[in-house]
Amino acid sequence: MTSLPSPSSSHAPTTRSAREVFTAISGLIVGMFVAVLSGTVVSTSLPVIIADLGGTQAQYTWVITASLLATAVSTPIWGKLADLLDRKVLVQLSLVLFTVGTVISGFSTDTNMLIAVRVVQGIGVGGLMSLVMVAVALIISPRERGKYMGVVGGIMAFATIGGPLLGGFITDVWGWRANFFVGVPFAVLALVLLQLTLHLPKPQNVKVSIDYLGIVLLAVGVSALLIWVSMGGSQFDWDSSTSYVLGIGAAVVIVAFIVVEFFVAEPIVPMSLFKNRTFTLSVIASIAIGVSMFATSVFLAQYFQLARGATPTESGLMTIPMIIGQMGASIIIGQLVSRFGKWKGWMMLGSVLALGGVSLMSTLRWDTPFILVATYMFVLGAGLGMVMQNLTLIVQNDTPPRQLGAASSGVNFFRTIAGTIGVTIMGSILATNVGSYIKDDLSTFVPKSPEEVSALKSLGSGNVPDMSSLPESIRRVVESAYGLGIADAFIVAVPLAVIGVIAIAFIRNKPLSTKNSAEQLREQAEGSAIEVAEAEVGGSTGSIRVVENDGRVREQVR
Repeated sequence: MTSLPSPSSSHAPTTRSAREVFTAISGLIVGMFVAVLSGTVVSTSLPVIIADLGGTQAQYTWVITASLLATAVSTPIWGKLADLLDRKVLVQLSLVLFTVGTVISGFSTDTNMLIAVRVVQGIGVGGLMSLVMVAVALIISPRERGKYMGVVGGIMAFATIGGPLLGGFITDVWGWRANFFVGVPFAVLALVLLQLTLHLPKPQNVKVSIDYLGIVLLAVGVSALLIWVSMGGSQFDWDSSTSYVLGIGAAVVIVAFIVVEFFVAEPIVPMSLFKNRTFTLSVIASIAIGVSMFATSVFLAQYFQLARGATPTESGLMTIPMIIGQMGASIIIGQLVSRFGKWKGWMMLGSVLALGGVSLMSTLRWDTPFILVATYMFVLGAGLGMVMQNLTLIVQNDTPPRQLGAASSGVNFFRTIAGTIGVTIMGSILATNVGSYIKDDLSTFVPKSPEEVSALKSLGSGNVPDMSSLPESIRRVVESAYGLGIADAFIVAVPLAVIGVIAIAFIRNKPLSTKNSAEQLREQAEGSAIEVAEAEVGGSTGSIRVVENDGRVREQVR
């Protein structure tokens, strides 16, 4: 009788060199570089963009929120599709969508058009965020992933640090529209590299079943919630029929989405994932990290340009301590995690630093010494760098390979949706408080020149002010108001950061696997084949397997 092969003797995992791995993921790296660069070059010029297009503070927030909302809603959809369809094609499609949305943004004629096009951009980002991590997990084992992602983090650091500086320079020299076209050559390069170098295993031959009802309910529920949160108290009273319809309607639709996910064949967010303690606690921690991460990216540019009077170029330079802290910690800790296989202590330290960072940011004022502001940013950045990528890593390490896409995208989804809601709430607080501070400080102010009269009318419209055009007497009041308002907004992130520390403390400290997801899937398939073959052999020979007291297995003929 021919002996059956064991999983260890068939399709043994081959060891790839670092060069082979980097070649395989080169297109993914350039794709992420495009996404990061296209976002960071615009970040420092956003106050200028909104002022030039005549947008309000609420619209400033929605330019960010629209992209984040589209990213949040599309992330779990992309992740589920990654478990069903060709992942390589999905990565390329998401990159094309992102690039098209970015380019069209450069031709925006008003703030509403910019908000609409940012939705397309956000859908592409949702795909890149979800699919790149899935592809990396299929190629690199959790134990080795930190080493490679550390190097990738260095490349991302270049885009993150250089982006604001490049964006500020381009805005000051050629205007803000040119920022949206910088990433196009890199996007073309990424598409070519993806076609030539990325080779991923195909999903199993299963019937594709897409949860269309879940997609619709998720999009409607989250959108209604964000509209309610962002416009309540300004566009309509909290105690009004509009408020009740939006608030109650959002809650009903979200509950309906959760119910639907229990019954459909291929749910967008499988509720079974929440039985996994690591996934559930990582989602809770991601909520805290998402709010802190998106808040800093949205409000730091406003703080430096509206509270400290910096130009876009100067604003980019001022954010360097934050970027150094985040990317430095990401690279160094990634290397240490791969070398020693220990992650829990670093994530605990990172969550504590993130809590300290947002607490310090809530003390900002327009005249806070820059050395202190730089320290606050560095602490917060280091905390985010230690936690952010490792949350996805530990979820992938403790999730069945067949649910890899859904689990990876699930963490990103909740981080993005929490960040979106958090930024919306913080932006609403900022707009309300800034208006109150300016009104109180200027209540006894008597304009003495046509410039001061014009400036007061502009402030009364609610538009984001052009600081360079304000008279000195009014400019100082506005700077002080934005300094206080941005600090008030950061207070929202403090209790969430506390919850993040507690969640990470209770995550199970499971050792990192040394096999990538593709190898695990292959072993599972081989194991299933062996079990079937043994059952068939047993049935044909009339034998049964008997387990002895000492644990040994013998065949007994019936």
